[in-house]
Amino acid sequence: MKKLFHGIYLTAIGVILTSPWWVYAEEMAQVTTTSGENRGLYALAAGLAIAVAAFGGALGQGRVGAAAMEGIARNPQSQKIMFIPMIIVLALIESFVIFSFAVAMIIAGKI
Repeated sequence: MKKLFHGIYLTAIGVILTSPWWVYAEEMAQVTTTSGENRGLYALAAGLAIAVAAFGGALGQGRVGAAAMEGIARNPQSQKIMFIPMIIVLALIESFVIFSFAVAMIIAGKI
């Protein structure tokens, strides 16, 4: 378990350091609209909203799938009982990610 979290942290650090957002962050923060609003901060907020939602959704779906597989491995007769609730939970997690994507697009529409 400790290795899993260590790998997640290293992956997150690698994504942050290799993604190009930090190159444009200062330039985007200086861009303002005619009404004086800061468009760069809207762009960063939209990007962070979908990034956090996608990361959390993927982590949650992985945990649900792992728990379901472990439960089925321990008791194979429970597969029929566990399948429908697992699919419902996976669909709910995915719907939260889709809602976050919609909010990010609304925020990005203000740019």
